[in-house]
Amino acid sequence: MNQLLDVPLPPTRKPSLLKFMARLIAATGRSMVRARTRRLLAQLNEQQLSDIGISHSDRLAELDKPFWR
Repeated sequence: MNQLLDVPLPPTRKPSLLKFMARLIAATGRSMVRARTRRLLAQLNEQQLSDIGISHSDRLAELDKPFWR
C-alpha cells in the first residue's frame, strides 16, 4: 500500500522570474518602437507617403491601432 504513495510526480515547469522580466522588458521596448514609428508616420505629408508607397487610408488604419499591436 505504501508503494503506491511513493510514485514521484512529474516536475512542473515554473517560468522563472528572470525570464518573465526579460519578456516584459522586450515587449515594452517593442511597444515603444511601435508608438514612435506611428508618431513619425503621422507627421508625413502626402508627398512623403506617396514616396514610400503608403496611402492616406493605410496611414489612418495604422494610426488607429493600439500601441500593443
